[in-house]
Amino acid sequence: MAPRSQRRKHKKPPPVTPTEVSPEPPALSKPDPSIDTLGFTSLDSNVPGLSQLVLQKLNMKSYKEYKLVLDGGTPVSSFGFQCPQEMFQRMEDTFRFCAYCKALPYNLSDHKVLRHCKRCRNVYYCDTECQRSDWPVHRKVCQVLRLVAVDRVMEWLLVTGSHAMTMLWANLGRPRPEPDVLHSSLKRLMTDVLSRPLTLGLGLRTLAIDVGKTGGSTLHVVGASHVETFLIRSGDYDELGYMFPDHLGLSVIMVGVDVGTNLLQSSSSIPLEPGTIQLSGHKALYHDFWEEQIETGNLAHPDLVAAFHPGFHASPVLMEAWLPTLLLLRDYEIPTLITVYSQQELEASLQILVNLDTHIIACGANPFTSLKPEQVYSNPNKQPVYSSAYYIMFLGSSSCQLDKKQLEEKADDFSIIEPNPN
Repeated sequence: MAPRSQRRKHKKPPPVTPTEVSPEPPALSKPDPSIDTLGFTSLDSNVPGLSQLVLQKLNMKSYKEYKLVLDGGTPVSSFGFQCPQEMFQRMEDTFRFCAYCKALPYNLSDHKVLRHCKRCRNVYYCDTECQRSDWPVHRKVCQVLRLVAVDRVMEWLLVTGSHAMTMLWANLGRPRPEPDVLHSSLKRLMTDVLSRPLTLGLGLRTLAIDVGKTGGSTLHVVGASHVETFLIRSGDYDELGYMFPDHLGLSVIMVGVDVGTNLLQSSSSIPLEPGTIQLSGHKALYHDFWEEQIETGNLAHPDLVAAFHPGFHASPVLMEAWLPTLLLLRDYEIPTLITVYSQQELEASLQILVNLDTHIIACGANPFTSLKPEQVYSNPNKQPVYSSAYYIMFLGSSSCQLDKKQLEEKADDFSIIEPNPN
């Protein structure tokens, strides 16, 4: 990375106001770049004690153990369950708290018990009074939350390879959905798996990146976490190759402090074979990875950098962690693609990037968004969001600063629309 004294000055980012996220987590002693860590600790902001409930139900003593499992390791305490159905049920139990008063199971009086909404079977109430009070809010999301509940079971069956579908539904106390409902769920899950490689392909096409160069092309996924890397398989990005049948090799490198250990391997600067896709991972902050691997010549400069839901708009802590990477990408004029969950996040992220003098190439609704609705864990009645619903692409710095009105007009030019969940 260029010496700090030679790096171009930038305007101070505007104050960051959280949008479409849980309230800001408690202040940390120093910036923590792990969005997974911040996401877990923020659970208690909406539902006090929820993080401890999660650990208790999963037989864990601390977040350190929870994170170890996400990274593919073995926890110190007894994490074992007698069967997959028991483990799934315990995971389902982590959703059990009153959606209205936020009461957890162990805070209820003796005569109360948490019962789920009979329509969506995905939110819980401690009594009929709370359910009636919450209905004006819950009714707006009840139908889509029913899809969330079905998708969660289907995803579990796919991940574990379990064939005991009837038994699993019975153990959950739910009737097995009709075949057409299950087929629709499977389609939504497939769009979620394919969304990331197809979105990378959108970035390659929109930014006119040549994938036919000798030696192959390199793509970096920065800020990668267990979401992008847990249970990833070698063929998960084959669809990217189908978008560019004449490519001469694509190396997809996941970089982040939360990269799963299953993906960690030595990336090679040896030219790729034409038509092959190589997946690898590095556990590091991106600007450190750049200095250690790119500037030293160990690895080639990236042709495209992507960040799926970086979240730097959400809090000053995350913005401070992301700033060195954003400035690096701007100053080295690296074609960059960012995705966000909602139009609100899109507008907030655009404002930050424009304030940093980045040159916005394109932004708008992602045609390859996931169609799987995602529930806000600690705020179940919030409107579900969809992974990579919107994108921003930038390249280098901008010669002029857009004001708020111009920014809104630029967003309108790209026909921003809400994704269709059907």
